[in-house]
Amino acid sequence: MSKTRATHAPSPRRALRAALGVAACLAAIGPATAVCARPLLLISIDGLRPGDIAEAPQRGLAVPNLRRFLAEGAHAEGVTGILPTVTYPSHTTLLTGAAPARHGVVNNWTFDPTQSNYDGWFWYASDIRVPTLWDAARAAHLSTGNVHWPVSVGQPAIDWNLPQIWRSGHADDAKLVAALSTPGLVPELEQAEGPYAAGIDDSVAGDETRGRFAARLIGLHHPEFLTVYLTGLDTTQHHAGPDTPEAHAVLERIDTVVGKVIEAELAAHPDADIAVVSDHGFAPVNRELNLFRAFIDAGLMRLDAKGKVTGWDAVPWNSGGSIAVVLARRDDAALRGGVAALLDRLRADPANGIAEVIAREEIARQGGNPQADFYLNLASGTMAGNWAGSAAPLVAPSHYKGMHGYFPADPRMRSIFLVKGVGIAPNQDLGVIDMRAIAPTLAAILGVKLAAAEKSAITLNGALNGGGR
Repeated sequence: MSKTRATHAPSPRRALRAALGVAACLAAIGPATAVCARPLLLISIDGLRPGDIAEAPQRGLAVPNLRRFLAEGAHAEGVTGILPTVTYPSHTTLLTGAAPARHGVVNNWTFDPTQSNYDGWFWYASDIRVPTLWDAARAAHLSTGNVHWPVSVGQPAIDWNLPQIWRSGHADDAKLVAALSTPGLVPELEQAEGPYAAGIDDSVAGDETRGRFAARLIGLHHPEFLTVYLTGLDTTQHHAGPDTPEAHAVLERIDTVVGKVIEAELAAHPDADIAVVSDHGFAPVNRELNLFRAFIDAGLMRLDAKGKVTGWDAVPWNSGGSIAVVLARRDDAALRGGVAALLDRLRADPANGIAEVIAREEIARQGGNPQADFYLNLASGTMAGNWAGSAAPLVAPSHYKGMHGYFPADPRMRSIFLVKGVGIAPNQDLGVIDMRAIAPTLAAILGVKLAAAEKSAITLNGALNGGGR
C-alpha cells in the first residue's frame, strides 16, 4: 500500500512521548544536553522582520498567533543572516546550520552567464552538500513532511513532500509539482482541499491554499517533523514595499494561516514544539544598478546581433541588494586587476549606489559564494538590476519597491526566530542570534544531531550558549 494512502496510526514511540509529556522534557535544550525527541513543526514566513512582531501594536498589526510566541516561548530580538540574505541560501542554512560556502546553495538563481537556463533556481535537494534536518530526522526514524520549502525537489529523506518548483507559469507547472511530489500525495490532498497552489504562485492566496494542504497532511499522516513555507509577505513587500498597508494586510492573513496549521499540529501531536522563522528582512528601494551594462561596455561580456551572450570574461551574479562577480579565469591576474579597477571606478560615483566591494578572502570569511571573486554590497535604496538585454541603462528607477540581499551586517536584513512548546520556558528574549545556530537548536528538539552545523545549539531554558551569539 502506498504510504500516501495509509493513515499514520499513532506509533508506540509517539504515544509514550505524549504520555510522558512535560515531565519528560524539562531538561534544557542545549548542545551538550540529551533530551527526549519531540515532534516539530517548522514554519517559515518569507521576509518577516522582527519588528513586525515585537512592535505589532505600534504598527497597527493584528497578528495574535505570532505575538503569542513572545509570552509562551522564546524569541530572538533578531537573527543575523548569511551572505547573501536571499531566500534559497537562507532556507538551506536554516535546515543545515551551515553557511552557503559549505552547504552549496549560494544564491536563488543557478549560475547562468549565457542566460540559457530560463531563470532556473536552486530547486533540487541534490545541490545541498551537507546533511539537513530532514536527513537527520530520517536517520533517527522520524517521519517527515514538507510543504513548499525551498530546495526540496527530490529530497529522499522526506516521506510526504510537496516541493517548490515552477518553470513557465503555464498550467503544466501543476503537473510538474504533482510529478515531483511524493507519488499520490497531491491527488490525495486535493480530494478534500481542491486544486493545489501553482508552483509559481507566491501570493497570500497561495499561502492560504498551502496552509490548508499542510493542515490536511498533518491530519492524515502525522509527520513528526514538518516544514511549511509561506511566500506572500515577501512578494507584497517587493511590489508595495515594507511597512505599507498592503504588506500589513497580507501579514495578518498569514497569521491566520499560521494559527490554523498550529491547531492541526497540536491536534495530531499535543507534545509538539512549534518554531517560526524567516529568511531575511527588507528595505525600501527606488533605483537599480545594471552591472551587466558596465561589463558589456568594458568588453567583459560579448553579445551577438540579437543580444545573446556569446562569451564572457567576468559576469555579475545578482542577489537582490548585492551582486557577486565571477571571473572566467580565476588565475588571470590581469583580468582580476582590470575588473577590480572597473568596480573601483563605479563605486567612486555615488550615483551608482555601490556601498562596498569585497574580494575573495573576505567573501570566504563571511561564508559566501566560493565561486565569486568580488561581491558588491549596494547602497541604501539601490538594488541589482536583472538581465534586461543590451539596451538597459547602467542606473534606472527600480522595478521593485522593496528588496533584501544586502550584506548580513545590515540590521534591516535581520530575520526572526520564535519557538514554543514542551520544555521551553516562556518569556525568553534570546537577544540577537546567528542564523546558523537555529538548525542545531531545532535538531536538539528533535533529538538528532547536525554534524555540519557551524554554531552550537541555543539553550532554551532562559540562556544562550555562547556559540549562538
